Amino acid sequence: MAYRTTNPANGKVLESFDNISDADLAARLDELDRGFRTDWPLRPIAERSRIIAKAAQIIRGEMTRLAEIISRDMGKLVSHAVGELTLSAAILDYYADTAEQFLEPKELPDAPGAKLHALPLGIILAVEPWNFPFFQLARVAGPQLMVGNVIVAKHASNVPQCALAFEDVLRRAGVPQGAYANVFASTDQVSAIIDDLRVRGVTLTGSEKAGAIVAERAARNLKKSVLELGGSDPLIVLEDAPFEATVLNAMVGKMNNAGQSCVATKRMIVVGKERGEKFLEAMKSAMGSLKAGDPLDPSTTLAPVSSEGALKGLLDQIDAAKSAGAEIALGGKRIDRPGSFLEPTIITNIASDNPVYRQEIFGPVLSFYVVPDEAAAIALANDVPFGLGSSVFTADLERGERLALQIESGMTFVNNPTWSTPQMPFGGVKNSGYGRELSQLGFGEFVNWKLVAISKAGALPPGFDKAG
Repeated sequence: MAYRTTNPANGKVLESFDNISDADLAARLDELDRGFRTDWPLRPIAERSRIIAKAAQIIRGEMTRLAEIISRDMGKLVSHAVGELTLSAAILDYYADTAEQFLEPKELPDAPGAKLHALPLGIILAVEPWNFPFFQLARVAGPQLMVGNVIVAKHASNVPQCALAFEDVLRRAGVPQGAYANVFASTDQVSAIIDDLRVRGVTLTGSEKAGAIVAERAARNLKKSVLELGGSDPLIVLEDAPFEATVLNAMVGKMNNAGQSCVATKRMIVVGKERGEKFLEAMKSAMGSLKAGDPLDPSTTLAPVSSEGALKGLLDQIDAAKSAGAEIALGGKRIDRPGSFLEPTIITNIASDNPVYRQEIFGPVLSFYVVPDEAAAIALANDVPFGLGSSVFTADLERGERLALQIESGMTFVNNPTWSTPQMPFGGVKNSGYGRELSQLGFGEFVNWKLVAISKAGALPPGFDKAG
């Protein structure tokens, strides 16, 4: 049973599913190919828009049920699950509302008679992770279904019920089987999907290793890929940053989804020794006050991490940091209770040769640094292989914008942690991947920007007075 729901709050296996057979996978791809050639992209934009908006409406109407599915699949606090569902519905609504505008042919002012048309490509493979199981699917399904592409979705093996629930929402909204298919596929089957000539693009959110494998396979097949990979987002605190608001924002950035987010605040960099000591004590107090418990209980403020394997990996990273000379200012141990719970942890005194200095730590673990000035803060922020999100906190907004442009990342937020909305492009640079999701940029990643140039009958191309 490759796909399994194991409740991280208590370790109980709730549901298991077999991998899809090769024959059934072939049938699903055949169905998607027919759907692309004979149905979904041929429907009027207004009809596709009504269907996608209906899916958003269903999500909003079933928040409690869907939030419980998310929580049981991967351990998210139910309040955070509701937030994820709210964002997922907003993404679907955004593309239902904007697709007609985005698909409008664009005239080229410097080339009279020439227009760009955004046309769908075909089947798009989406390989998605467990940490935001509805959001990750919504930010692919919203734009790509509205473009007119069709989707084969391979979700993470530990969130099968979320995968089925999302597909069920789309189906009840009116998305046909020939436009969206969830498959419980193996690694070898994913490779076979990428190799299929009818699949025209691949989008993956996941680890560097998974991204490199998928990108290499897609490149060998001359197919476009979009990768959203890991991050080690810095949160820089300048001398004039408002204290209480910055601590609150740092907690939101660090502890959303128990720190299991590519854009979670992973490194807090404070300018000034005295300010550093003050912020460290505040973060210790705030993180140390979180209460572990059943994520379905509204009084719980600390969720488990997603699995026993994830917990072991975090403990190994903490031990490696200590062995290399770092100090554990808070936490660092497993919580003695059923489930995969880790104490909120703060690591300090991390030297540049410490293994965690350049690693991504995917959980409720904060690396904390104190530097003498803004130049040192920027240098430290950039001294990692990742470049996904980042943030700068300051009362001087012009200074914040100036420093934001010096950070090597796809996104920088001034006075907020890295965040996501349907209207803002999402993606990174360096080992954090390439391409963008959300906004109009995400809408245009998997389209044929087809040029149509019209000239009067009998006209020759520019620069030719006569044939020959």
